[in-house]
Amino acid sequence: MRIVLATDAWEPQVNGVVRTLSRITAECRAMGHEVEVIQPGQFKTMPMPTYPEIRLALGAEEEIRERLRAFEPEAVHIATEGPIGIATRRICVEWKLPFTTSYHTKFPEYVSARFPVPVQLGYAYMKWFHRPSGRLMVATPTLRDELTAHGFKNVSPWTRGVDTELFNPSLKPIYDELGGEDWPRPFFLNVGRVAVEKNIEAFLELDLPGTKIVVGDGPARAELEAKYPKAKFLGSKFGEDLARCFRDADVFVFPSWTDTFGLVILEAMATGTPVAAYPAHGPIDIIPGSGAGFIDDDLKTACLKCLDVDRKAVRAYAEKFSWRASAEEFIANLEPYPEPERGRFWRRLRRITRLRKKAQAA
Repeated sequence: MRIVLATDAWEPQVNGVVRTLSRITAECRAMGHEVEVIQPGQFKTMPMPTYPEIRLALGAEEEIRERLRAFEPEAVHIATEGPIGIATRRICVEWKLPFTTSYHTKFPEYVSARFPVPVQLGYAYMKWFHRPSGRLMVATPTLRDELTAHGFKNVSPWTRGVDTELFNPSLKPIYDELGGEDWPRPFFLNVGRVAVEKNIEAFLELDLPGTKIVVGDGPARAELEAKYPKAKFLGSKFGEDLARCFRDADVFVFPSWTDTFGLVILEAMATGTPVAAYPAHGPIDIIPGSGAGFIDDDLKTACLKCLDVDRKAVRAYAEKFSWRASAEEFIANLEPYPEPERGRFWRRLRRITRLRKKAQAA
């Protein structure tokens, strides 16, 4: 198929949404599909308030129209609810072009954590945004049930995967190289955006033995680094260095309540590192019964239990997740225009476009 992926989250942003979308795009192309990505780097942008690392596209709608006309996609997927997502949604609704969407971030809770905006208002916006979608893809059954209870329709599963070759237990230690020769073990690690919605302070507040390590960057880093001088803030790591950070930890701690999956959970498990988390979306679907970690309302209890987990069992559990299976599920969830309706649609749109251009020229 020819697939358009419209997203406000794309490289060089570093987060689980971008890793998911970029990997799914690569897998779809490897399967023979043609994917056109519409993303902020193609337009003029401005920094997102309170989070300048994220760029918001400006005035993108007309160019998106042209890209859709030129590509004539068989399926359109809108991955995010930002400016590019809104513009693409508006065009699809106007043209009566079927599309699907996905729910990557608990947007109402995310916004409420940063601004004085009621969570209910955020859910009203999200329901409005996703209402015309043929299918709303979500990562876990728990999130599907919650969104259905909020009144969302056509909610379908779309699981995630992990690169078990990059993230593996045979990697060599890294923390000694990063100045940790004298850091006491065990090592408790968190990886991700250092931002308020990630609830990293709940991890840093825990009374744990050993050393707390934070890998990642973000708007809350300077404040947390000053407030918790005993914790080790290592900044962003990528590729094998990131995988080695997971591998050299004794426990991976995931304190977020706003993520919808937590791709880093699988990345930690793939290196054999057990995961401690709250019973939130993502962890509650991945961890219980896995033998690869613990969830608990008392995060300290979950952390200490993880110290006794068999790392080989953790790795074995992660091997059940594959990006190819995730891509296949994504493709199955798309709502392509069937032939011959699709051909008639694009021929009619081309004819209307030519007539408009002639009228404008006259």
